[in-house]
Amino acid sequence: MRHLESRLARAAGILRHGGPRALAQRLARIAYNRLGAARLEEPLLDDDVADSTRIDLAVPNRRPSQGEPLTIGWVMTPPSAGSGGHTTLFRMVRAVEEAGHRCVLFLYDRHGGDIRAHERVIRDWWPHLQADVRDAAEGIDGVDACVASSWESAHVLARRGGAPMRRLYFIQDYEPYFYARGASYALAEDSYRFGFRCIALGEMVAELLRSEVGVDPDVTEFGCDTTVYRPIPARARTGVVCFARPDFQRRGYWLARLALTRFHELHPEIEIHLYGAMVEGLPFPATQHGRLSPGELNELYNTCIAGLVLSFTNISLVPEEMLAAGTIPVMNDSAHSRVVLQNDHAVWAAATPDALAAALSETVMRAPVVDGARRASESVVSDGWTRAQADIVRIIEDEVYTAARPVHEIGAP
Repeated sequence: MRHLESRLARAAGILRHGGPRALAQRLARIAYNRLGAARLEEPLLDDDVADSTRIDLAVPNRRPSQGEPLTIGWVMTPPSAGSGGHTTLFRMVRAVEEAGHRCVLFLYDRHGGDIRAHERVIRDWWPHLQADVRDAAEGIDGVDACVASSWESAHVLARRGGAPMRRLYFIQDYEPYFYARGASYALAEDSYRFGFRCIALGEMVAELLRSEVGVDPDVTEFGCDTTVYRPIPARARTGVVCFARPDFQRRGYWLARLALTRFHELHPEIEIHLYGAMVEGLPFPATQHGRLSPGELNELYNTCIAGLVLSFTNISLVPEEMLAAGTIPVMNDSAHSRVVLQNDHAVWAAATPDALAAALSETVMRAPVVDGARRASESVVSDGWTRAQADIVRIIEDEVYTAARPVHEIGAP
C-alpha cells in the first residue's frame, strides 16, 4: 500500500510541475523499458548482421563488354518523405540511369513494412526515378553490381547479396559516430571492412575512413543546387532559422534548443523559425514549418539573416544551401568540417550553448544585411551535383567493366 501511495505521489508531482504531457511521457518511458522496446531500435535483424572476419562473397567470372548496359542495384532503408540523405542518393541513381543503365532499389525494412507503400513515397517524392523497387528480404540478385548506402544496408548486402556481383558502398557520413561506443558503433565500423569499393562523399568522411579503419576510398564532392537555392529579390530578412531534428542525435537538437533559448534572451525581437520536424515544449516562441520542399525552404531562407546548423558526423548540405540563398550559417566548429566547407562567410563556433548563441547574435547584428546576403550568395560557385554524379557513374563502370582491385574484390579473379 505504501508503495502505491509513493507512486501516486510521484505521479501527482510530475503532473503538477510538468502537466499531462510530462506524465504521459513518464508512463511511456516506463512501458518502453518494461516491454523491452529498445530491441526495436536495433536496425538489423540478427540474421542480417555480417562479420568482416568471415566474409567470402562471389564475384562474376567474366566482365561485361565496355559500354554494355548494366543493371545496378542500390540497397537502402525505406525513405521518409523528403529525406535529405535519400535525395542525395537518388541523385546518384538518376545519373546512373541517364548513363544508360538500369537500376533496382532494394529496400530493407527491418520491421517488415509494406514495400509497395514505401515505393509510393519514392514515386511521389522522387518522380524522376525509373528504378524498379524490390524487397531486399527476398534476396539481392540479378544485378551486375550493387551499392550499399548505409552501414545497415552494407550488412544486408553482405548477408543477402551472395550471388556473383560487384559491390560498392556510397558513404555520406562516418556512421559509427551516430552512436556512443558500443555494439552499434562496432557494427557500423565493421561495415567498412567488408571489402566493398568505398566511395566517400567529401574529404571529412574520406579522412575518417583512412585514419579510423585503414580504408582508402574513392572520393567525390558535395554539390549545391543553385537553381533552387538563390536570393529572392526584395525579400526582407529579419529572422533566424534552425534545422531541427530531435530524432537524430547527430543533428544536435538539444544543443540547438539551448543555444536558441539564450539567443532569444539576447534578441527577443527576432523571430525564430524551425523546420525539419514539429517539436514540442520549446522555451521560446518560434514559428514552426515542419517538413518543407526545397523551393519552400529557399523561400524561408530568404526571410532570414542567419541560420543555426549543427551536424556531428559529416557537414550537412544545409550550410552551403543557406549560403546560396544569402543566409549566413552558424555551425559547430570542426576541423573535418572546415576541410569540406571552405567559405569565408560561414561562421564557426564552439559546440556550447553560449558560444553558439553569441555567434548567432554577432551575425544578425552585423550590417548591412542586404549586402552581406548578396556576397554570401555570390560566394557559392557550384555546378550542382554534376561532378559527384559523373564520379559515381565513372567509379561504378570502372568497377564492373575494368577494375582489378583485390582489396575491394575478395576472391576476385
